[in-house]
Amino acid sequence: MARGGSGSGGAHLASAAAFCAVSFLFCAVSGFPLDPGGKHEAKCGYGSCHVTKPGFLNVHLVPHTHDDVGWLKTVDQYFYGDRNDIQHAGVQYILDSVVEQLLKNPERRFIYVETAFFYRWWRRQDEAMRRNVRALVHQGRLEFVNGGWCMSDEAATHYSAVIDQMTLGLRFLNETFGACGRPRVAWHIDPFGHAREHASMFAQMGYDGFFFGRLDYQDRAKRQRSLDQELLWRASESLTPPMADLFTGILPNGYNPPEGFCWDQSCDDAPIRDDPELEDYNVDDVVQRFLDTAHEQAKLYKTSHIIMTMGSDFQYENANLWYKNLDKLITYVNEQQKNGSNVHVLYSTPSCYVQELHRANQSWALKTDDFFPYADDAHDFWTGYFTSRPALKRYERISNGLLQTCNQLEVLGGATSRNGPFGKGDSLTMRKSLAVAQHHDAVSGTSKQHVANDYARRLASGWNTCQVVVSNSLSALSGSTAPRVYCDSLNISVCPFTEASRQFTVTVFNPLGRPVLWPVRLPVNGTRYSVSDPDGTSVENQVVPVSHSTRDVRRGRGFAVNELVFEVQAPPLGFSSYTVSQIQDQIQDQIQDKTRPETGAKTRLNQGPWQIENKFLRASFDPDTGLLSGLMNLETKQRIDLTQNFFWYNASDGCNSDSDQPSGAYIFRPNSSHTFVISETAKTEVLQTSVVQEVRQWFGQWASQVVRLYASSRALELEWTIGPVPIDDDLGKEVITRIDTSIRSGGVFYTDSNGRELLRRRKDYRPTWNLKQSEPIAGNYYPINSRAFIRDEEQQLTVVTDRSQGGSSLQNGSLEIMLHRRLLYDDVRGVAEPLNETSDVFPEGLVVRGRLLLTLDPPKSAADRHRPLGQETVLQPLLSFTKPEADAKLTFSGLQAALPPAVHLLTLSQWDSDSVLLRLEHQFQSRESDVSSEPATVDLQKLFSTLEVLGFSELNLSANQWKKDMKRFDWTPKTEETLEQKNFPDASVWEVTLRPMEIRTFLLRVRL
Repeated sequence: MARGGSGSGGAHLASAAAFCAVSFLFCAVSGFPLDPGGKHEAKCGYGSCHVTKPGFLNVHLVPHTHDDVGWLKTVDQYFYGDRNDIQHAGVQYILDSVVEQLLKNPERRFIYVETAFFYRWWRRQDEAMRRNVRALVHQGRLEFVNGGWCMSDEAATHYSAVIDQMTLGLRFLNETFGACGRPRVAWHIDPFGHAREHASMFAQMGYDGFFFGRLDYQDRAKRQRSLDQELLWRASESLTPPMADLFTGILPNGYNPPEGFCWDQSCDDAPIRDDPELEDYNVDDVVQRFLDTAHEQAKLYKTSHIIMTMGSDFQYENANLWYKNLDKLITYVNEQQKNGSNVHVLYSTPSCYVQELHRANQSWALKTDDFFPYADDAHDFWTGYFTSRPALKRYERISNGLLQTCNQLEVLGGATSRNGPFGKGDSLTMRKSLAVAQHHDAVSGTSKQHVANDYARRLASGWNTCQVVVSNSLSALSGSTAPRVYCDSLNISVCPFTEASRQFTVTVFNPLGRPVLWPVRLPVNGTRYSVSDPDGTSVENQVVPVSHSTRDVRRGRGFAVNELVFEVQAPPLGFSSYTVSQIQDQIQDQIQDKTRPETGAKTRLNQGPWQIENKFLRASFDPDTGLLSGLMNLETKQRIDLTQNFFWYNASDGCNSDSDQPSGAYIFRPNSSHTFVISETAKTEVLQTSVVQEVRQWFGQWASQVVRLYASSRALELEWTIGPVPIDDDLGKEVITRIDTSIRSGGVFYTDSNGRELLRRRKDYRPTWNLKQSEPIAGNYYPINSRAFIRDEEQQLTVVTDRSQGGSSLQNGSLEIMLHRRLLYDDVRGVAEPLNETSDVFPEGLVVRGRLLLTLDPPKSAADRHRPLGQETVLQPLLSFTKPEADAKLTFSGLQAALPPAVHLLTLSQWDSDSVLLRLEHQFQSRESDVSSEPATVDLQKLFSTLEVLGFSELNLSANQWKKDMKRFDWTPKTEETLEQKNFPDASVWEVTLRPMEIRTFLLRVRL
């Protein structure tokens, strides 16, 4: 039984037909007739499914190909079939061949997943081929599943980037094929573990089902015994069921065919030889083996329907091989029904299979946790990729922030932003590049090195075109025509513009829907500066020396000896410009270990005071070791003992009596539970100013850190620098930082799911089965996308990360996070390379720098700190630099007022010439905060300062269907009665209300 979507999703316009003028896409999804490029009988979706046989075991054969958007070869190489010496794969030939074979037989079916590849192929087809493909899609013979730009990773991806890449792919399918191009099933057959937030997002995107192949081997065995490989996943503790409920199926063979039934050119299985006059006739053998396989598989599932994936990696380049044998298989197996066989075989798709399971009217096991960590054997935990390639993970994260800023300024600046005084720019290049980066072998860090380099190159191209958009837009909004400069290496104190300029303007754009107070650090060569805000008021600032570790890591890429530090205020969705002027030029070539009255910065080497503090926090240090020893919240007077240091695990080389599994890009497997400390003590330098206080720590030649407190910060910053990781001992190393505290956490800790809801973790425990722990370290690691914390009844220590990392709590009161990995062996999962990163700048091994932010709060108010802090870390302000201009506008806000504290501006992007896509998110979970977990209301008509909202309508999360038209299957969990979804009416036509963890998506018709 189908049911309606949630919320008040009605269109707030004169009519849906009137709104069709806004967007070609939404004429399609509104239910209006749309047949792009020709007239076809639309019998797609559930109406195109082949009839099954009641009373029989129905075997759904699903022809498919799994086409990685980069892995062993780059995206381009995979598409064109280049570099077949690495791997034989050519996606363009797969699509050519499949379409040709589908046209030969109307019974055949095929599913396709990766829109990034299909988009490329489609653009190169003539109109005759496009008509044929549209016919196949409209008749349900070619069906898209999942439909995102790629099949994303689920551990290292941030939810905002996942939503964007899904929207990009699904929009193309909708515009090209109308409603028949809209997938009904999510298909993540290859990612290495599965996140609860992904299931929640898929449910809110309107999917009826979700299929994958990888789950922990112990979990699978338990589910096979209890016939619970098909289940109902309740993927949110905050959203009212069934908003985030998603039927989930675990495929029987991963995503491969049953053994003995692979008929691709890459396979060795014998074809069906059906000429009885030939001595090698094998039909009887094939049929019997298939019947045996089907019956054995049926024992592990609870209905009279089973699914078989007939395809694998980059298969169907010669689709005739597959279809010729599948046609015969179906014919000869079904002929056995005359002899009493109860097996019925048919061409099918995942959506047709889901429809039959829904019709079965069963109750299903309910799951509320996630599928991490994933292990495919006792010593093979796929938890290393949570941290693999940390530099790429950071680059992906800051690229996501730049894309959101680029999208916003493209809207606020109007047409000028895309074609203005600084040339033609676009956001689409970055959207595509970042979408590719979400692939489960991209941001995961599990590709070959040359492919990882290609992912980074694509992101760099996106930066170039987005920075043109930003320059044009800021020029239009400020009235300044001065060339704008971007300094992309400020994290290592490199910016030639500020290093050489005696006077300049720094513009700080804030992409958040609330004002921010942000510390700015600029490389300079002077010692005294004046800074003034947009009103001309003097801003307190300090000049501090560049640290030794920063000088080392720059490797000649910058020559500033000092940094200018000050705090800026930026309005919501807007900018503030600050003018910087050098007062005098006194360059110092080296750090002097004495008080420096000319800068106001007190710098001492291995001396006290052994604490730094502002009005919110106090961090204490042990005078004997130089390590952190305590943290105190000065507002609540709470204090914890705390020690933080850097360690490493020696990586297994596979020479072990228990298992020959080594650590690699995917697998984390230390050769023992013992950690090695980089140094028991840290050489320290204490720097104190009125703007910032720092303790600079050196732990050896390849590890250093700055513990930092800005004057107005409620978080303690740990800026770590790791590398080159030494391998002279011929052992790979897994480098961690560990924080040991006096908090009585009881072996429990919490991690986020893709940056959103938090999950409770417990050492050596799984909520859904009795774990037999075989790897006490790796088996307790979980993905940390943006935050993790430990707590007791009185105190909570939260760590906010600047990228996705792996981590755990292995002891009471302890939290460890893996920062860097350098490994000397391949882990035999296909990539065929050790994870041993070097670069032109660091030929002896990659150096990585990052930040952790620590907060200490009572548990009931901790979320009010770490939720906004997490958003600031993902969407940090963008800095740009110009020469001062007398008549330039120095401040601007795109909002009439700041959003309520609980509401996050998730998406603001240009959709069409007079429409924009808006997503508003309630960023708190239910019962997470006494204050912020209440509903929040926003008036869309009073939202923007420069955009007049003429009308709007609500969409599903992926923006490919009107919310009011979204219908999903209703499923019954066997542990409780189905809960009716609550309807929360909005307060008025223009006011929209968000409940905890709710994301609402709107298409706005606007006038600039």
